Amino acid sequence: MSTMEILEIVGGALILVCCIAIVILCLMQDQKSQDSMTAALTGASTDSFYGKNEGRTKEAILNKITRNLGIFLFILILALNLVPLFIK
Repeated sequence: MSTMEILEIVGGALILVCCIAIVILCLMQDQKSQDSMTAALTGASTDSFYGKNEGRTKEAILNKITRNLGIFLFILILALNLVPLFIK
């Protein structure tokens, strides 16, 4: 087995694990409600305890992890498709 075949197998496994993790994280997130539209129409302010600390909530943490996994997946797919072009 050549090193390129091993790289492809490991890369494929990483892509599979990353995709499964993204799906699970997306399913764990709460649905968005229409609160922002109601607040825009009624003029309600977001100057509340929740508004000030929304970066620390479970939803915010799940959003950050999902975004970072998506970026990692994109870079991994690009790398696995570009590396064979330069190694010959």
